Amino acid sequence: MTQSRLLRAAEYPRMPWKNGAGSTQEIARDAGDGLDGFGWRLSIADVGESGGFSAFTGYQRVITVLEGAGMRLDVDGRRSRDLTSLDAFAFDGGSAVQCELIDGPIRDFNLIYSPKRYAARLQWLRVAGEAEFFSSASTLLLFAAEGGVSLAHEGQVSAVLGRHDCLHLESAGALAGVKLSGAGAVCLIELTPR
Repeated sequence: MTQSRLLRAAEYPRMPWKNGAGSTQEIARDAGDGLDGFGWRLSIADVGESGGFSAFTGYQRVITVLEGAGMRLDVDGRRSRDLTSLDAFAFDGGSAVQCELIDGPIRDFNLIYSPKRYAARLQWLRVAGEAEFFSSASTLLLFAAEGGVSLAHEGQVSAVLGRHDCLHLESAGALAGVKLSGAGAVCLIELTPR
């Protein structure tokens, strides 16, 4: 049996960054309080100026620019490519990271997860019409960069996602199909406990 929760962007709680330099809208997490104890966490951050990232030692991070011209990251002394809209970039959460904004503020989307506790897969899908995929992940998260994508899971219409809404599905890990229809960019995240 699959459990689903539709998470609306207007209801995401705002939390301070670990380094105190800004705030994040938390979309979802599996457990824990504050900024500790979770196995995985999804969030949206508004980055108004270049500067350092908070460290999440023991975690992996995947970051994607949602809005704005983009950014470059310096991760442990190695410079990233220019990161622009919907271009996911993964790095060790414990790394020393400096962000350089390309041309003004950005909004980004973050997956932070413990690789000791979860195997994770993140991919951006461009929906134009209909698309279907199958997954046996116990946790599926579908996040809409834009609104207007409908989802059907196990033959039932689960939700119409608005801009930055997220559908959180939990199952026993049996293979299941998800059908997407409409137009827009959706991030599919699959998490499986180790």
